[in-house]
Amino acid sequence: MKTADLTTLCGYASALPTPFEDGRIDADAFAAFCHWQIEQGISAVVVNGTTGEAPTLTRDEQNRLVALALEVAEGQVPVIAGAGSNSTLHAIEIARDAQKAGAGGLLAVTPYYNKPSQEGLFRHFRAIHDATDLPILLYDVPARTGCTLALDTIGRLAELPRIVGLKDATGDLARPGNLRRMLGEGFRLLSGDDGTALDFLALGGDGCISVLSNVAPKLCNRLYLASACGEQVEARLIERKLRPLVAALFAESNPVPVKWALGLMGRMSPEVRLPLCEPGESTRASVRKALAQLGLVGPHGLVRSAVRVMSLCG
Repeated sequence: MKTADLTTLCGYASALPTPFEDGRIDADAFAAFCHWQIEQGISAVVVNGTTGEAPTLTRDEQNRLVALALEVAEGQVPVIAGAGSNSTLHAIEIARDAQKAGAGGLLAVTPYYNKPSQEGLFRHFRAIHDATDLPILLYDVPARTGCTLALDTIGRLAELPRIVGLKDATGDLARPGNLRRMLGEGFRLLSGDDGTALDFLALGGDGCISVLSNVAPKLCNRLYLASACGEQVEARLIERKLRPLVAALFAESNPVPVKWALGLMGRMSPEVRLPLCEPGESTRASVRKALAQLGLVGPHGLVRSAVRVMSLCG
């Protein structure tokens, strides 16, 4: 199997949800969804992340999802495995499992709840780096973890040979420009915030690890290409079309709304695991309306023809 290169990753990568059926992983739905995402032109798939409900997955389930994604991808796109934990030893175990399974890289989130110092964060990521041979994307999402990576710490970590990039979900648009100047063109800068992704790209970013692209991959790809080609007017028009959907997908904790959206589209069950639960009625209505506006479903949630989607993508 050929290996897709994480060090040149750009464009939209989807942070995949995990389909459940009666509490168990729906392997068929997951494989079909992976196939659809790759067919739609997504640049990478991320499994066992926040959107995949990784905190509620067992180690065996996480390994199974990596294996399924690799089987579907067949080297066409990188399969990036979440390797996050607030225990460094546990994070290393997850990372080694992913390497053994054949993952193309790791997405390693800052440890949550513990609130480590910057030195503690550096040592945490260095330990994961030293324990595996895979390229690693750092993941900074302080709204969920209660801590953030300082620019200087990112700079120190970038000196390690297999720390190749950052998923930045801080929403701080000063960071991509500062990091690009500090780290050069080779370090991958990926937005983790769909609401500010276009601005992130314009300020030096390489792409986005996205929730939105699970639902509208072609539009996300078109937005990226327009931005990369300097077609900012078109990029802003696409962003404006997507704005109601972005708002709806983050009206409640991710991945609750996106799984509801994918349920309406017939892609997977909207089922989530506790402590998450189904969205409230206002969120359901917002998701349904936003999907219908883009032609992704009918007014009552029925899947519509792809013709409308293709017309939006030009």
